[in-house]
This record gives sequence, structure tokens and C-alpha cells, in this order.
Amino acid sequence: MQPISFKPKAFLFDLNGTMINDMDYHSKAWHHIINNDLGRELSFDEVNKEMYGKNAELLERVFGKNHFSESQIAEISMEKERRYQDAYGPYLSLIDGLDVFLKKGKEAGIKMAIGSAAIPFNIDFVLDGLNIRPYFDAIVSADDVAISKPNAETFLKGATALGVHPSECLVFEDVPKGVQSAKNAEMKSIVITSTHNEGDFNDFDNILGFIADYNNPILNLLF
Repeated sequence: MQPISFKPKAFLFDLNGTMINDMDYHSKAWHHIINNDLGRELSFDEVNKEMYGKNAELLERVFGKNHFSESQIAEISMEKERRYQDAYGPYLSLIDGLDVFLKKGKEAGIKMAIGSAAIPFNIDFVLDGLNIRPYFDAIVSADDVAISKPNAETFLKGATALGVHPSECLVFEDVPKGVQSAKNAEMKSIVITSTHNEGDFNDFDNILGFIADYNNPILNLLF
């Protein structure tokens, strides 16, 4: 972990597990569809291990390449997201302190973007459901990249959209593959410990700190 003396010009946020604590709802929706709708028998823990990247990539890992047509993947994906939104919608909320942190970032003139493997349907669900779209100058979704994290493409496209050099960006992430994506983009990262503990990130040298939520006072050092 590096000392925080870094003054970023841009914040790049992952979405699920980083801005909202919703990963359990995604896992439950996938578990039900994979087992009840699609006939596989995976435990909840086994489903959790596949919870990264695009929906199409997840289906390919579980069922094999070319098992579903593109139209079938799109239909399965949307059904999964509808079930997720129906279950999580009543509890939709930002991780504690993020509302204030976004305001401080905006007031400080820091550019902000979302870089997520979520589809626009889910990103819109969060941004419009919580009325936070005005804070973000760019959005990079699953539809905008060829390869998901840990490939650097998501965050590099975010930096380009903001007009900021990658070295001047700070990534907020909750999973090792996201931190690896930031490292591959030559960006520093702060980890939100909503889905993983600190020990899961021992192999990374681009982490400035670990926070449980956005009330952590180390974030004041960024401004």
C-alpha cells in the first residue's frame, strides 16, 4: 500500500460493490437462473466465483463457448437484470458517505467517470434511481469494450473520455480483477472492502488504501 500524497485529476468508479453494495443480489439472480432456468447445478459459492466481467463472459465460463446464440445471451442477460432490479430496487442506496464524496469531488473540479462491466440498463437503474448522473462526465459500460476487466480497456477509455492522462486517474474498486485492470492501465486504486478483505489484494502495489465506506478520513488527503 502506498502513502497518499497523490492528487488525482479524475476519479474512475466501478459500480457494483463499489458505489452500491448489491453484489449479493446479482449472485442470487444468477444462481436462480443458472440452476432453475438453465438446468445447471451450481452452489451459491460456485456462482459467486464467476461474478465478474460481462454477462456473456459469465455464461461462456459456466456453459462453454457457443452454447448460447447471441440472441439467447441477450435474453438471458436482460431477464437476470430484471430479477436483480426487482429484488434490489427497494434497497437501492449509495455506500455510506459516497453522496458527500461525490459533491466534494465536483466542487474540487475533479472529473469523474464510471467504468463498469454492467450493461447500460443497470447503470441507468443506479444513476437515475439515485439522481447522481450529473456528477459523471463519462460512462464506460460493458457495451463499450471488447474485453472486460482485468483488461485495461475499461479504465483507459474512461480516462480518454475525460481527457485525463491515465497516470492522473484514481480508480475505486472492490475486487482484485478491477484493481488489476487499474494496474494494467497504470492507475492507482483505492479498494472498498464490501466484497473482499484486504488479504485478497496482497499482490498489488498500486493500492493507496482500503476503506469500508466513503466516510474514511484518508479520502480527505485526495483533495
